Amino acid sequence: MTPQELQAKVGQNIGVSDWFEVSQDRINKFAEATGDFQFIHIDEEKAKLTPFGGTIAHGFLTLSLIPVLSAMTEGARVSNVKMGVNYGGNKTRFISPVRAGKRVRAHVKLLDLVEKRPGQWQQTNEYTIEIEGEDKPALIAEWVMQFFV
Repeated sequence: MTPQELQAKVGQNIGVSDWFEVSQDRINKFAEATGDFQFIHIDEEKAKLTPFGGTIAHGFLTLSLIPVLSAMTEGARVSNVKMGVNYGGNKTRFISPVRAGKRVRAHVKLLDLVEKRPGQWQQTNEYTIEIEGEDKPALIAEWVMQFFV
């Protein structure tokens, strides 16, 4: 679709991703990458003694899944995009922890789409990351990207 066709969908849900497992191995690798070795993420025995009942993903790990979940989302897409970049976040709230081994998926709502310069578009989406089998989402984030056509 064209950017203008996508623009007509502002305010609408534009996709839901497939389910994605957040494994302990992924959590451990994220700890290695970020230097965040807090025991609630990597020490399965200690974490069992917490209210979480086991290890949980880093909140920033859950946030960093937006690109992979977006790629797994069937829905409204602009054709002939040359390049896309992250621009930043307006709001992010970590609602519920993601326990190791749980699956998550993204629900995407288009909040805004504006042309900043000819061929350069800024898209703001609300991502709600759902945890399989749980009532509350892991996070809700308002994320801004730019793409070029």
